[in-house]
Formats: sequence, C-alpha cells, structure tokens
Amino acid sequence: MNASTQFVVGWGTLSLINAGLAQSKNRSGLLWWVISLFLGPVATFLIVVLGPAKKAERSLLDPTVPRAQCPRT
Repeated sequence: MNASTQFVVGWGTLSLINAGLAQSKNRSGLLWWVISLFLGPVATFLIVVLGPAKKAERSLLDPTVPRAQCPRT
C-alpha cells in the first residue's frame, strides 16, 4: 500500500471510531461520522471535550410511557 492509501484507510477508521465514541455519549453517530470525515482528529477532540448529551424526553409514540385516561362521558 502506498502512503495515500494508508492515509485514507486511517482517516476512515478514525471516523468510525469517532462515530462509536459519539454514540457512547448519546450523540448522533451518523452525524459525527460525517463530521469526522472532514475534521478527523479535531472531531475526536470535540467529542472528548464535549460532555455527554442530555437524553431526550420520551417520545409520545413510546408505548412504555403511561398515558392519562380520558374521563368517559
């Protein structure tokens, strides 16, 4: 393998690692994968420095959320 191929493989591997790291911090893996393709090690630094994202409130479509019953008339 020549140097440019090794560079591309390394950059791609780093972007996949960043996606997994972002998901472990409750962030979008896909979004951070794309960001990592452009920023590389800078994106790694940002993921590490930014703390975990707050968990989103449960969706109204989530069946595990208890629902209030409407009074019957």
